[in-house]
Amino acid sequence: MKVIICGAGRVGYGIAERLSQEGNDVSVIDNKASLISAITETLDVSGVVGHGAHPEVLAKAGADQADMIIAVTLYDEINMVACQVAHSLFNVPTKIARIRSQSYLAPEYSDLFSRENMPIDVTISPEVEVGKMVLRRISFPGATDVVRFADDRIVMVAIECMEDCPVVETPLKQLSELFPDLSATVTGIVSNGKLVVPNSSDQLHSGDLAYVVCDKGHVRRTLALFGHEEQEAARIVIAGGGNIGYFVARAIEDYQPKTRLKIIESDRERAVAVADKLRSAVVLHGSALDQKMLLQADIQDADLIVALTNNDQINILGSVMAKRLGCKQNLVLINDPSYEDFTKTLGIDSHINPRAVTISGILQHVRKGRIRSVYAVQKGAAEVIEAEALETSMLVGKPLREIELPAGIRIGAIYREGTVIRPDGNTKIKAKDRVVLFAAAASVRHVEQLFRVSIQYF
Repeated sequence: MKVIICGAGRVGYGIAERLSQEGNDVSVIDNKASLISAITETLDVSGVVGHGAHPEVLAKAGADQADMIIAVTLYDEINMVACQVAHSLFNVPTKIARIRSQSYLAPEYSDLFSRENMPIDVTISPEVEVGKMVLRRISFPGATDVVRFADDRIVMVAIECMEDCPVVETPLKQLSELFPDLSATVTGIVSNGKLVVPNSSDQLHSGDLAYVVCDKGHVRRTLALFGHEEQEAARIVIAGGGNIGYFVARAIEDYQPKTRLKIIESDRERAVAVADKLRSAVVLHGSALDQKMLLQADIQDADLIVALTNNDQINILGSVMAKRLGCKQNLVLINDPSYEDFTKTLGIDSHINPRAVTISGILQHVRKGRIRSVYAVQKGAAEVIEAEALETSMLVGKPLREIELPAGIRIGAIYREGTVIRPDGNTKIKAKDRVVLFAAAASVRHVEQLFRVSIQYF
C-alpha cells in the first residue's frame, strides 16, 4: 500500500514507523528539513521537504499513486487542505486528518467533512480521544490501561500483578476452571520487560502486567481477582484546564455528579473561561507545582490527581508532589515517551501517551480486512484488535481447538448479537461475529488475512 503522511512530528513518525515495518510504501512530507532528514535516516521511508497542502509537493511524494493520505501536522487547516488537494487533483481514495479545534467538530457542522464539501473520510481528534481514555481510567481504578470494544460491551484492561495478587503462579487454564462464570481471558503478558502472547499452560508472576479481555460487566470482579479493589475516586483534582482537562471535567459533571472536582489552571484568562462553562467544579488559578496551591485544592484529601497540562515536567513533578502531600493516586499525561520508562520509580501510578492514543485511532483505518477497532500497546509491540468474521474466514464454523492460529495471536472474546462469549476449545465462530483478539506486532498481517473479504487470500 502506498501511503503519504503529512507531518513528521511524533505522531507522523510513529505512524511511519509502524507502516514501514509492515512493508508499506511510505512517503513523509514536512516543511522542516531536519525532521525529514531524521525520519529518512532511521526508517525505510522516502521524505519530501515542503508544504503538505501544496500540489507540487504532494505530486513529488507520489500522490498520483497513493492509496491513502494521513495528514497529522500541527495545523488543522493544513491537514484539511492537504486532504482536499489529494482528493481533487490526485483522486487519493482514503483521506485521514487530525483535527484539534473542536469548533470544526461541532455537531451542527457534522456535514462539513462530507464528500460534497470537504472530502475527509476520517477525522481524528487527539483531545477527545485522550479525554475519553482518561475517563475510562477513572472509571476502573486499579487498571493501568482500559480500552472498550464491541459497542462498549467488551473491555481490555491492563492489570499489574502485585506481590499479594491471588492469581499468580497458577496456569491460565486452571484459572478458567476455578472461575467458569467469569468472562475474562488473559491475552497478553509483559514479564521482565518482555511481551508474550500466552497459552493455557503459562502462568502469571508477581510484577507481571496482564492484558485481560473481558465482558464489561465483569471488569470490577476481574480487577478484584487480581487483587485490585481500589474504590472509584470521589474527590478529584485536575491539573490543567486546557481542551483535555475541560473535556474530562465536563464529562465528570455530567456522568458522575457526586464527584467533588477541583481544577488548577495556570493561565488566568483560561481559568475564568473554564469556570464560567462548568457548573459545580471549583477552578483555581495557579501552578500545579506550587505546594500552597495544591493544599488550597485540598490535595491531602483527594483520591486522585489527573495531570493534563501541556508540560510533561509539570505533570510528573506535580503528581509526585501531590502524592507526597497525601493524594492517594495519580494519573499523568506524558507526551515524551522517554519519560515513560522511569515513571514507576518516581511514584506515578498510571500514565497516558497521547501519541499512542492517536496512532491507535488511525491504525484501525489502515488495517486491511474487516477490522473495526485497533489499540496498540507496549509502544507498538502488540495490538488489541476487533474484527468481523466473514463466511470465507478459516475461523468460521470449526471448533477453536481444531484451528491452528498463527503464532502470536490469542482470542479474548466474541461478540454475537448482543452477547459476549468467552472462547474455549469448543467455541465455534459464526459469520458476522465480532472477535476481539491480542496480536503481537509480527502477527498483525496474519490477522488481516484472517478477516479479509475475499477467499483468494486464504
